[in-house]
Amino acid sequence: MNAQLRVAVNGSCSPTFERVRTAFEDNFAHRNEIGAAVAVWVDGDLVVNLWGGTATTDGRSWQHDTLASIFSGSKALTSTCIHLLADRGELSLDDPVATYWPEFGQAGKQHITIAQVLSHRSGVIGPRKRLHPSRTRDWNAVCSYIAEAEPWWPPGTAQGYHMVTFGLILGEIARRITGRTLGEYLRKEIAEPLGIDVHIGLPTNEHHRCAEMINKPHIRDVLNAGGAPGYPASLDEHPMAAMSVAMGFIPDDELGSNDITAWRAAEFPATNAHVTAPGLATFYNALAQGKLLSFEHMDKCRVPQGGFDTDLVLGPRVADHGWGLGYMLNQRGKNGPNTKIFGHGGSGGSFGFVDLEHRIGYAYVMNNFDATKCNADPRSVALSNEVYSALGVTGD
Repeated sequence: MNAQLRVAVNGSCSPTFERVRTAFEDNFAHRNEIGAAVAVWVDGDLVVNLWGGTATTDGRSWQHDTLASIFSGSKALTSTCIHLLADRGELSLDDPVATYWPEFGQAGKQHITIAQVLSHRSGVIGPRKRLHPSRTRDWNAVCSYIAEAEPWWPPGTAQGYHMVTFGLILGEIARRITGRTLGEYLRKEIAEPLGIDVHIGLPTNEHHRCAEMINKPHIRDVLNAGGAPGYPASLDEHPMAAMSVAMGFIPDDELGSNDITAWRAAEFPATNAHVTAPGLATFYNALAQGKLLSFEHMDKCRVPQGGFDTDLVLGPRVADHGWGLGYMLNQRGKNGPNTKIFGHGGSGGSFGFVDLEHRIGYAYVMNNFDATKCNADPRSVALSNEVYSALGVTGD
């Protein structure tokens, strides 16, 4: 390792998993890591809990309780809230969304099921017009736009990543059933009972713990670079038209750029969870231990939905993993040898998963944003590969 690039790594690592520490150090030396953390539970024991580097541009060190934004990794937390309601018999995944949110059943959406939303097959990737950033924190207004919107393709006939609407639709279902926002439900039913440091809607008194995301491009710049229309009238208008709708109708990225405090405190259940690495790993460990969902229900969560269909929003790269009911799968083994794991990556590189077969709860978070990654970031894969190597687990 180049001594000039050596970064002090803090935390603990069981002797069996020392090579995870080595891989973590190598990420700083060879993979441009700035600040990061990794935590791993195996068989109910926290065997890895490491952190290092800097959390902010002014040089503040990453700490054991540093919070990181996990962007779409939020979807696993949101999905688990919905699955908890289903496992408790408070909803059925095969029910139409309109069963619980009647207003949603407008404009040809009356038969869209919760399962179709979870599997990104409802066609409701956004309404027909973009919202101004100032409107994004008005939950009722945003939901009214979604309720009035027509699907962008016949529901169930195609797959397209519900980048932002995923959390809003599922969050409104949860609110209609429980009377709580999705963030409140996550806190009261999962985070507080299990002592898990994960948040959707971060209290302002916790903002001082947040890492700053570094090198993250602005959504508008990404779309403009691809020549995408500002907000298309049709998905046939441009190859990136669906991406423009899914990314652009609620520009929470703009809110984050202009008012980071407001963005962190708001609830966008698909995109703005803040977690510590041990917090997210403990969440996945709770799944591995059967403390959140029944094993029977979790087997349903990881049934592939739509195979390797090309995603209308993300394009062919979705074939790297495939979708379950609200979770990224590992059908091609890009995230380790067990193709049955499920979890979710976040734009920029973060990743978390549960392995039911080997009883693993895993989480990696960072602040050096790699715009090319939302699944199988080499920094994370290097770490999880060493976890499996230590356990003697190889591919099929």
